[in-house]
Amino acid sequence: MYGKFQKYLQDELQAIEEAGLYKKERNIASPQSAEITLQDGRKALNFCANNYLGLADSPRLAAAAEKAMKERGYGMSSVRFICGTQDLHKELERAIADYFRTDDAILYAACFDANGGVFEPLLTAEDAIISDSLNHASIIDGVRLCKAQRFRYANADMADLEAKLQEAQACRFRIIVTDGVFSMDGNVAPMDKICDLAEKYDALVMVDESHSAGVVGPTGHGVAEQFDCYGRIDIFTGTLGKAFGGAVGGFTTGRQEIIDMLRQRSRPYLFSNSIPPMIAGAGIEMFKMLKESDELHGRLQANVEYFREKMLSAGFDIKPTQSAICAVMLYDAKLSQEFAAKMAEEGIFVTGFYYPVVPKGQARIRVQLSAAHRQEHLDKAIAAFIKVGRELGVLRK
Repeated sequence: MYGKFQKYLQDELQAIEEAGLYKKERNIASPQSAEITLQDGRKALNFCANNYLGLADSPRLAAAAEKAMKERGYGMSSVRFICGTQDLHKELERAIADYFRTDDAILYAACFDANGGVFEPLLTAEDAIISDSLNHASIIDGVRLCKAQRFRYANADMADLEAKLQEAQACRFRIIVTDGVFSMDGNVAPMDKICDLAEKYDALVMVDESHSAGVVGPTGHGVAEQFDCYGRIDIFTGTLGKAFGGAVGGFTTGRQEIIDMLRQRSRPYLFSNSIPPMIAGAGIEMFKMLKESDELHGRLQANVEYFREKMLSAGFDIKPTQSAICAVMLYDAKLSQEFAAKMAEEGIFVTGFYYPVVPKGQARIRVQLSAAHRQEHLDKAIAAFIKVGRELGVLRK
């Protein structure tokens, strides 16, 4: 049987490659940082990591992880409700709830699991999920696992959201679900307006803070801080794998009874091993760091403003952003691949994004800024963008 299936896969893979859509991995042989070493020994500046606060190679977090591993072991070999809960897991959950000003939190192996496991335990076919059209794949998959009725509104379009809420009024419960920051465009969901509509039409509110926590808001505490929506958002999901240290681990945090129900019925929580003690220990230390100082967030914001201003001045087409994501629009998939390859020759590590990650005809280079970037890093990247942009004829000036 595999012979026929193999031929089908080979043909599909060839078609993907011929369309310029084949994804190739580039191996890093150093810690994740602003400057990285590739497996072939070349150095590169990294502008495509989710390392927003520059904590992925933090010596303080590495020391906390090492301490936790020495004191609590390498792994748990169990799910939480059997014998997989350590004091470190509970301490980290308290720190997450404190950060988001919520009642409680629950840990997952990744935010993909948090989003995959949040809807089915809470909602039935009597209910409605109203989801932003640009929500992350993990939210889409989580919605598919639930029997609730599905409504989809245009990205950050409050008129369309209101229309969908009106359609869903016959349902028992309604929940509006949105990313805090949309990972491909870098725009922020208008949470104040979303909460207003939720209150008008009697709906719950859930937000995925994966690209917004640590990044947006006066002190980087995410969309609830940015829009002063504390107490109005019922569920937050997020990750420890981006601004919060860049490792693994996800979480859901929110109302007490919601978290209690997830502990009882959320399948990714019930049937996946607990996160390793070293991840929990480093996570606890990370939240202590963020309480001590807002320096990293301030540095990140300064880098974003500088980079964006210089790129716009150079004539690049960049989507409006309120986050650390700058989408340099190229529109053509093959062009985005060629552009990224030429940037690599200049020592700049970026990635071209194209369908199905973004809509057809919306290919781009997604630049992600970090607090770890120094001005000389930014200047080198901008110079490389301008050089390659002129070579490929994409500059508007």
